[in-house]
Amino acid sequence: MSKKRILVIDDEDDIREVAKLSLEMVGGWEVLVARSGAEGLATARAETPDAILLDVMMPEIDGPATFRKLQEDPVTREIPVILMTARVQAADRQGFKNLGVTSLIAKPFDPMQLASQVSEALHWD
Repeated sequence: MSKKRILVIDDEDDIREVAKLSLEMVGGWEVLVARSGAEGLATARAETPDAILLDVMMPEIDGPATFRKLQEDPVTREIPVILMTARVQAADRQGFKNLGVTSLIAKPFDPMQLASQVSEALHWD
């Protein structure tokens, strides 16, 4: 079975690096990174990862706008997207779920738990 590939889209260098290391070391997955929504869209289209971890709060194109653009593209439409957000109030969570994302992960996340949170959300064994 081939190694799962995940794209992490986040504008914060430290978050990208911690998520990448966590998912590689704990999850055993191949991790691609992008520092903006625009870069993430291009990478998702070129690499077609198995899943995307997407930050909500980013400059220029935020997470929800990036997600909508992913959904509009036939190449990336079927890629499951998990939003990462510090906005965890019930109303925010419901709004994000209404977008059609696969799941939400609260920031800050526990690096040792991130891979299991992603596996659980995506039903990966």
